[in-house]
Amino acid sequence: MTDGWTAVAGAITERMAELGLRQRELVERSGVSQAIVREIQRNTVQRQRGMRTLEALSAALDWHPEHLTAVLYGQPPPEHDEPVTTDVPGRLSAIERHLGAISRRLANLESMMTDHLTGK
Repeated sequence: MTDGWTAVAGAITERMAELGLRQRELVERSGVSQAIVREIQRNTVQRQRGMRTLEALSAALDWHPEHLTAVLYGQPPPEHDEPVTTDVPGRLSAIERHLGAISRRLANLESMMTDHLTGK
């Protein structure tokens, strides 16, 4: 998979040059944090990324949303007008993880506010 991430990093860098984009502009267009864009583009951290991250970057680079996923897995990228395949179970799983994290954060905030109000 390391070769796949190297290919993704190269594709992003090459496309940014073609479009005349700076990293900050890619961050703004994609909604992906600068730290993650930097890690992917420099291929400095090897970790699993969500497909939504690659979709957001692909779209921000004016590619088909599944372009970078195809690059990652060594497949030919889809044409811009091809339909998007949807991984409903995978997306639902990701949503559930995010909701769980949000719920835990809210519970922590509620606990902190209660402690603050009761003087603990």
